[in-house]
Formats: sequence, structure tokens, C-alpha cells
Amino acid sequence: MIKNFVEELTWRGMIHTVMPGAEAHLMEGMRSAYVGFDPTADSLHIGNLVPIMLLAHYQRCGHKPVALVGGATGMIGDPSGKSSERNLLDEKTLRHNQEAIKKQLAHFLDFESNEANAAFLVNNYDWMKRFSFLEFIRDVGKHITVNYMMAKDSVKNRISSDASEGMSFTEFTYQLVQGYDFLHLYKEKDCTIQMGGSDQWGNITTGTELIRRISGGKGFAITCPLITKSDGSKFGKSEGGNVWLDANRTSPYKFYQYWLNSSDEDAEKYIKIFTFLTEQEIKGLIEEHKEAPHLRVLQKRLAEEITTMVHSKDDLENAIKASEILFGNSTGDDLKKLNEQTFLDVFDGVPLTEITRADIEGGLDIIAALAEKGGFLKSNGEARRALKENSISVNKEKVQDDYSITSKDLINDKFVLLQRGKKNYFILRMV
Repeated sequence: MIKNFVEELTWRGMIHTVMPGAEAHLMEGMRSAYVGFDPTADSLHIGNLVPIMLLAHYQRCGHKPVALVGGATGMIGDPSGKSSERNLLDEKTLRHNQEAIKKQLAHFLDFESNEANAAFLVNNYDWMKRFSFLEFIRDVGKHITVNYMMAKDSVKNRISSDASEGMSFTEFTYQLVQGYDFLHLYKEKDCTIQMGGSDQWGNITTGTELIRRISGGKGFAITCPLITKSDGSKFGKSEGGNVWLDANRTSPYKFYQYWLNSSDEDAEKYIKIFTFLTEQEIKGLIEEHKEAPHLRVLQKRLAEEITTMVHSKDDLENAIKASEILFGNSTGDDLKKLNEQTFLDVFDGVPLTEITRADIEGGLDIIAALAEKGGFLKSNGEARRALKENSISVNKEKVQDDYSITSKDLINDKFVLLQRGKKNYFILRMV
């Protein structure tokens, strides 16, 4: 059954521009639509989540999603929104990246079923590599005038007198290559719609123009708004750079924390865009949140939904446990369940001193661990006073001045967490 895709996207705030006729075209029956992904890394990041969600909603509305990995365009570099040219990659690297990206997309899209609207993935390098330069300018280039290409914002912004650098011929031709992708998929896969961010409108409409001029057909464009944060900072970036979908680049804990730390205004917007919750469910959550904003109902549900989707239910539970270690009533057993990366993420920036296995073989006296050996407290006297005040913990468990640290205290056979009071943490790391 076909559902109204444009209607679904509209209430979610995911529509920027819809080419006239696209909505009616979609309601006539199952249609194929594609979104392009840049394969210059072996992981997508959360900036790619909006186009991923476009395809996911598209499939849920009964249509056939196509994910295009830009192996050829990745060798050139899209000038849209960029101020300089990007590094070019070889084919082997691009193929590796393509496989990694498909695995990530499979969390959102059904590639495997026998349903008529099962998703599929293509790489534009597979058809572009067959073209010679002369064939391309003869068969494609002659149909689009330089005046048409110069009128696009992505070109105008780069060749204006204010631009610090000009634009290479390679990048100038990018819109022709992307436009040809649309024409190729239109002819070979009956793909009639291209979707993307609002900055892609110029490139997408070059494709619809090629379809009209070369095939005499009709292609459609649908774009979504570029996501912004209410404080003006860039969406998808943390202090450490991009927030990646790959757990080896951004741990599930840090991923979860990124969404959990959204402002109220952003969380209300994001929960519509980045989850599959219904309009009714979201309205209920927004009302609940407004009644008790300090409980951060919206942020918690958003972080839960998206962490489960991108990673897994287990990763979500570990991320929640890890978050509670800093702010809740966790125990030493909870600490020992953390893997090394999550432990380091949770205690990022905490003072750390290295010890050897020899230091703890016979038991490391707690006073020495805090003062002389660890250097966390200024003197043995200060360590004794803190112990007398009952304010020192080892791995979240209170200890007295006769305590010795041994190998049984090691977390991941490597770390010991010392604590004074509620907020002062120190780490011993065995080397």
C-alpha cells in the first residue's frame, strides 16, 4: 500500500522543496528514488542521517529506495557548499568504503527481502568508467549550456569576486556527472526521483534537465532542509570532530551523549527527523517534556531511539549504564562491565597516573596510591585526612586507610578508578 510520502515528510519538517507534480507522481504507484552518498570515508556520519532517513521513510511509504555511492563523483568532489577542492581517492579505497557504507545503510533500509520495494545500492563509477572524455562531452555535455551551469549557486559562489579560490574545470563539470547519474538510473532502473539536501537542488535539476532533453522524460526533485542547531553551532560536530556512525570512530557512549545533550528546541526538531515515532507519540512526548523539562524526556527518548537504530539495544543499555556511572548510584560491578573505550570516554579528561604490575603485586597502599605514587593528593597527610572523612572510594566502593590495591581491583585488567567525594575522579592505569 502506498502512503503519502510528501505528507509524512512535511509534518516531520523534512521538506525544503518539492518539484511540481512529484507528490501526484508518487501517489500513482511504487516509484524508485535515489540519494547519493559520498564514499570518501569508510563510515557515514550523523550529517548523512537526514538523507538516510529520507530513504527509510520512502521505503516505509511503499516505494523503492536506491542508495548511490558516488565512486566516480567521489573522485572529483562536489563543490556545493565547499570553498576548496577535496582529495581524490583510488578505486580500491572507494570499493572498501562502499561496502562499509552499505552495512551502515542496512540498519535503516531493507536490502535483503523479496519485496518489490527492496532497496538496492549502486556505484556511479560502474557506468562512468566506461566513458571516454570525448564521448562524455559529445553525448552529455552538448545538451547543457555553460550559461545554465553558471547560473547554479554552487558555481556562482565559487567563482564570485569574493571567493578566495577559483573553481577547477573538474569541479565545474561535477553537476554534469551527477546529472548523468540521474539520467542513467532513469533509463536503466526506471528511477524518476532524486532526493538530497537543499544545497543539492542545482545538481538534481541538472539531472531532470538531461532527462527532459535526452530522453524526453520527466524526472522529479525533492530536497530537505540542511539541519542547523539552535545555538548556531554546526550540526553533526562534537568537540572531537564528526560524530560517526561507526562505533570504532565514535563510541556508542559518545554517540548517545551527543543526542542526550541536545537543547530542548533541537530535541523537539530532531525527534521528528531522526526517529520513526508517530506524530501522536511525538506530540505526547513534547507535552510530557513541557510539564517537566528537567527530566529531559525528549532528549532521552531521542538518544534511545537513534542509538538503538545505528548501533544496537545492547549498545544503548551499555551507554545508559556508562552515563549513570558519572551521575547515578553505580557500583564497582557496573564499572567492570565497561569496555576499555567506553571507560576512557566516560572518564575523558580525568587525571591519570601510570603504574606497573609490580606496583600492585604485593598490594599498593591506598595512601601511596593517592599521594606519593599517584600524585592526586598533595601529601600523605592530606590522603589520611580524606580517608578519615570517609570520602575516598576505589571503583565506587568506600575504603579505609588500611586498604591495599591489588590486581582484583583492575577494570579491564588495566584501570583503577579512585574518587574523592562525589566529583573528584582519578585514574591509575597499568602499563
